Amino acid sequence: MRRLVVVEARGADRFVDRVRRAWDEGDAVLPLDPRLPAPDRERVLAAARPNEPVEEGDALVMATSGATGTPKAVVLTHDSVAASAHATSDRLGVDPARDRWLACLPLAHVGGLTVVTKALHTGTPLTVHDGFDPRAVEASGATLVSLVPTMLRRIDPSGFRVVVLGGSAMPPDLPPQAVATYGSTETGSGVVYDGVPLDGVEVRTVGEEIHIRAPMLLRAYRDGTDPKDEDGWYPTGDAGRWDAAAGRLSVFGRVDDLVITGGENVWPAAVERVLGACAGVAEVAVVGRPDPEWGQRVVALVVPADAAAPPTLDALRAAVKAELPAYAAPRELVLVASLPRTPLGKLARARLPDRP
Repeated sequence: MRRLVVVEARGADRFVDRVRRAWDEGDAVLPLDPRLPAPDRERVLAAARPNEPVEEGDALVMATSGATGTPKAVVLTHDSVAASAHATSDRLGVDPARDRWLACLPLAHVGGLTVVTKALHTGTPLTVHDGFDPRAVEASGATLVSLVPTMLRRIDPSGFRVVVLGGSAMPPDLPPQAVATYGSTETGSGVVYDGVPLDGVEVRTVGEEIHIRAPMLLRAYRDGTDPKDEDGWYPTGDAGRWDAAAGRLSVFGRVDDLVITGGENVWPAAVERVLGACAGVAEVAVVGRPDPEWGQRVVALVVPADAAAPPTLDALRAAVKAELPAYAAPRELVLVASLPRTPLGKLARARLPDRP
């Protein structure tokens, strides 16, 4: 009977060895985040069902909170993991003779673990850090690294040939070797690089929702449900625009995050990109709140860089109006001490204060 082996996602090389050993024995692996508090740990285990056997060919069961915060357990096969490893390595021009991957993202998340699987499947040298330390990252000697924007801001990236970025909205001032990716746990990590799908990846939009069909996709969730349609298309729950002629994808954000104000659509990520570059703004999130006149009003939740001198609503509105339609400008400013984030640094919108 093929088992699901629970492996604590810590210990760097020891973790990689345990994954290899489980795979050699025909088992699948559930990387479990050691930082989870006990209630969250139990919810992940309940979704992953480690006492139930896995199917032949299953490689990984990855926990994802999804948009609602309720854990899901995504089943990725050896074939899908290999397809992701080879497609991403081909796109980046990875050469095992001269490149080395650095894994420093949490290994219980697809963005961290797939650095390991890329290296294993392509024979590329690998360094694994047990956590993120800016000095250790800069001194790693690796040429390839996967980060999130909050980490990128804390290092000098000049020593890397390629920096793969995912996990949240991209800052406007990316270094030249940075590659912005789009994907999810269900897509087996990033499947669109700088707006262009990887080889073998098909993209379409139904309405504004992005659908993906690719060999990297999940087999199913651990509860047996399969989110793909009968033709193999996976509805991501993200909104965007697919330019078939140019072969490029623009991502707007989660479908549920859309703010409709006065009949106009406002995507929070676009407004956040503008506000995040404003003087005095350390962090920002944009949400919609009920409004008797507009249906919803655009609200900016801002962590000020200096609590004694926060930005003003007028200044933020002017900045947005200079780059986006006037209706996208926030009508309310709420100053907050911090914004909730996932372990990867991604904004946890479901836990934003006073979110409608």
